[in-house]
Amino acid sequence: MLPVLPTFHDRPLHDAPSSRRIESAALSQHPPHTLIERAGLSVARLALALQPFGRHATVFAGPGNNGGDGLIAARHLAARGWTVDVLLIGAGPQPGSDAAHALGAARRAGLRLHADAQPLPRSTDLVIDALLGLGASRAPEGAFASAMQAIDLRRDAGATVLAVDVPSGLDVRTGRALGADVVRAHHTLTFLTLKTGLFTGEGRALAGRVWFDDLGTSVDDLGDDSELSDGINHPALLFGAGRIAQWQRASARSASSHKGRNGDVVVLGGAPTMRGAAWLAATSALAAGSGRVYAALPDDDGQPWPARPELMHWDATRWSASPDTWRDIVAVCGCGGGTAIAPALSTVLHGATRVVLDADALNLVAADETLQHALRRRAAHGWPTILTPHPLEAARLLGLPSAADVQADRLDAATQLARRFSATVVLKGSGSVVATPERRLSVNSTGSSALATAGTGDVLAGWIGGLWAQSPGIAPHDLACTAAAWHGAAAEGHAGPLLAADLIDAMAALHAPSA
Repeated sequence: MLPVLPTFHDRPLHDAPSSRRIESAALSQHPPHTLIERAGLSVARLALALQPFGRHATVFAGPGNNGGDGLIAARHLAARGWTVDVLLIGAGPQPGSDAAHALGAARRAGLRLHADAQPLPRSTDLVIDALLGLGASRAPEGAFASAMQAIDLRRDAGATVLAVDVPSGLDVRTGRALGADVVRAHHTLTFLTLKTGLFTGEGRALAGRVWFDDLGTSVDDLGDDSELSDGINHPALLFGAGRIAQWQRASARSASSHKGRNGDVVVLGGAPTMRGAAWLAATSALAAGSGRVYAALPDDDGQPWPARPELMHWDATRWSASPDTWRDIVAVCGCGGGTAIAPALSTVLHGATRVVLDADALNLVAADETLQHALRRRAAHGWPTILTPHPLEAARLLGLPSAADVQADRLDAATQLARRFSATVVLKGSGSVVATPERRLSVNSTGSSALATAGTGDVLAGWIGGLWAQSPGIAPHDLACTAAAWHGAAAEGHAGPLLAADLIDAMAALHAPSA
């Protein structure tokens, strides 16, 4: 049993169907009730580690195997001298099932088992949420909703909440709360597979610290489950800071390197009153290592950039020149651009080989079918595009009413955007989702709430541009994952909000030292 985050290497993420397939394969390799006994013991061990001086636990157990895990954990805690109260919710388990085995063993051990209507002590050291497992697909009702409210009351009173597999009321794939009642866990112990919903959307906040136990069964030995149905049920990958090291190894600079070999970036944005956004993106591209960085401002006064004299101005007349003179520059468009960048944006979409679209560029595309057509046509030329929307911008691009519609299924929203515009998409937010047609969805494991400040998205767009300038041959999906991992890793460990300009410095500090 180990904590999942931080993770260095890529790890597979699963939805409920693929998790069930793996569970079924694992069950077939062991005698009856072996895995549920291991799971319950694992829950008890983590509980003891989290509350080494605890004396009272309250277990909320549903009728399925999730509840069985909780019952077995309760049995082990009671054997260690804890006072354990178990509230049984819902109908009894199916005869002969693992859950029925766990309930029978709990009764034989003399555990204090309570029916739905019986009150439990509110003062407790530890609460184990074993109500609902992979099968939850709708808002909890009745006794289940009441039990979740009771867990919430005990959490507010100071109890540590440990969820089994997934917090009850959380959608295992999307990471959204299924209804108003959902368990807010301090820790979640998940088994056999890592579930996508624990790492994106509300999942990261509701699951708390995520732990993993393979129950002594290697998923790699259970056969290839990657051939799943096309679309939103396809498993994803969880990626981490290892992407930074991979990029650094592949892009190490030789002793004879010079700025001409490290590519050029132009930032199209920075309309009056919004120049700070373009400044952040351009500075970020420079810090990422681009050889030269230009700013194409709608109303350029030619004055030096504050504290960054390395940044250069891009004269608007250059867009009128033959695209052959600027085609291979990486264009980062939309950071503080407003509507003033629309003419230049059209030119870029029709001529630049590598384009990053953020903020106002995305809003312009969402409102203009001509720009949408130009964006889709880029793929036919073999010109890759990376979109970096936040949920509201994604909603506009998809024609959805609100950001909440995107957050309800971030995986599907990112997939739809990637397919609609034949582009790579970084759907920002907790557990940013990277989607590219014909590539497996990827979810970022790095980052923290320190990034929830103005301008951090501009920094990400600029960093993508800066890395891309140096590595023109990198696959856009891999580039996007690398930049997102770098962006999030730089923010980890910051207790409070991280200002965007300080984020650039933190990201630059993660560069590998020169050989």
